[in-house]
Parts: sequence; C-alpha cells; structure tokens
Amino acid sequence: MKSSLRSIGDTAARFGLETHVLRHWEDKGLLAPARDGADRRLYGDDDLVRIAVIVRSKAAGMTLDQIGVLLADDHGSRRHAVLQEHLADLDRRMEEMRRSRAMAVHAFECEAHDMTRCPGFRATIADVLDGSSTWSAAIAQARP
Repeated sequence: MKSSLRSIGDTAARFGLETHVLRHWEDKGLLAPARDGADRRLYGDDDLVRIAVIVRSKAAGMTLDQIGVLLADDHGSRRHAVLQEHLADLDRRMEEMRRSRAMAVHAFECEAHDMTRCPGFRATIADVLDGSSTWSAAIAQARP
C-alpha cells in the first residue's frame, strides 16, 4: 500500500499542532518531509510516525535534543544513556506525583480545613520545621 502524502496544514491538524511547530522541528533536524515542485512540504506515513514519537516524548518531558538522539540511527550508546536518564526522571516525577496525590487526598479528608494547620501534614515536614533537614534532603530521603 502506497503512503499518501499530506500537506503541512493537514499534518499539523492531525496532531493538534500549529504549522510553525513542524517547521521548527524540521529546522532542528527531527523531520525531513518530502517537497513538491513548488517546494511545499509533503508528509508521509513515516513522517507521521516520527511526529507521534516527538509529541509523545515531549509530553513525557523530553527535550528536543534528547528526542533527536532517539530518532537518530547512529547514536546507539547515546540513545541508551538518554533513555536511562529519562527513565530516572520519570521515576522521580512519578514519586513526586504520588506524594502530591497523597497530600491532596489527605487535605480532602482532613478535618483541619487549613493545610498549614494540619497536624498530619506538619508531621511529614517536622524535620524541615525544626531545622534538622532541608526540603531537598527530605525529598531525597523519601525516594525509594
């Protein structure tokens, strides 16, 4: 089955993007769409897959430089390093989200209507309050 080619406007609309975003990604070397006789960009199925990788990776917090390494054919060891770094970042962010959710659930259920007065929340930051720890140290210690 032959891939049909799409305009930049149609391609951008499929992903909910502005056309300038696709041009920027092309300038960064992430995309290389075909061109017609009038030098208009034409996107095929392979381009759509690359765009989907970029969109998903950006949503997961990756930079365009990191995504460029993922999409390159010649960076095997760098690719693994970027992915390991990204997985560690995802784990850290997921743990932060877990703690934020726990705090929101506690606040919802807490009778102390004011989180700054809540004894349960204050207990979780007692070491920061008494000066025996810093916020960043307390966060690092709570990591699995």
